[in-house]
Amino acid sequence: MKRYVSIDIGGTAIKYGVFNGDGEMVCRSEMRTESYKGGMSILTKAVGIVEQYRQTESLEGICISTAGMVDTQKGEIFHSAPLIPGYTGTKFKETMERRFMIPCEVENDVNCAGLAESVSGASKGSSSSLMLTVGTGIGGCVIIDGKVFHGFSNSAGEVGYMHMAGSDFQTLGAASILSGKVAEWKNEPTEKWNGYRIFKEAKKGDALCIRAIDEMTDVLGRGIANICYVLNPEVVVLGGGIMAQEDYLKGRVEKAVEKYLIPGIADHTRIVFARHKNDAGMLGAFYHFMQRQSLRQEPS
Repeated sequence: MKRYVSIDIGGTAIKYGVFNGDGEMVCRSEMRTESYKGGMSILTKAVGIVEQYRQTESLEGICISTAGMVDTQKGEIFHSAPLIPGYTGTKFKETMERRFMIPCEVENDVNCAGLAESVSGASKGSSSSLMLTVGTGIGGCVIIDGKVFHGFSNSAGEVGYMHMAGSDFQTLGAASILSGKVAEWKNEPTEKWNGYRIFKEAKKGDALCIRAIDEMTDVLGRGIANICYVLNPEVVVLGGGIMAQEDYLKGRVEKAVEKYLIPGIADHTRIVFARHKNDAGMLGAFYHFMQRQSLRQEPS
């Protein structure tokens, strides 16, 4: 059976593995990104991963999910946050195809997660969906009729930059703001608090932890509502590390969305939580690869 290597490049870890032609993961591993070393270091790591699997597998393609804004035609990064120095301009597709002589396709990591949920996850079967990943920042992906909507210049879905209340969506609503808030309110070092502890204490009744979470979900509700007014998606999928707290958050987020969204739209918008978790990027990269290759094979 055909084999495809899939690589998901995040700010902290690079997850990678091999998929068969049915989209089943054959093996999986990960390594530290060491993003501070810059784009060339990451490209070298990705090349090394393919080299590793090529020793034992007959690979048909290379599927890459990555942080940053991606030109999917060229398969390269055209804009990246400072977290990865020198990442802008990294030419994954050109480098991989020249070296290994097999096709390579590259897509943004949030778009890959959204595509994975659309094809085989929480939004499967929907005509349109919005995926939000809530973590250090807030990323977005729009899926219409099973395909990622990229916009005119491949930057659709960059909702984290959306202006809100004198700031922006991700500065106000990302999960990363929780520890800073709680530590400040309690007059304690930030290092003493993380998302896991904040939710643990909130469930015990800690008023300040509950307040921080409620403020975050209120911002999420407002942001989701604003996007829904423009896109009117059938399903909104929530992902990212903080969304492991689905039982605690789902009702709060739904209530916040209803607060800002008129009933005529809210009644037709489902809020769901991502199913594919940590493997969404790799799986979505595989789906993206198959879609792109299918398009390339269509007669002009």
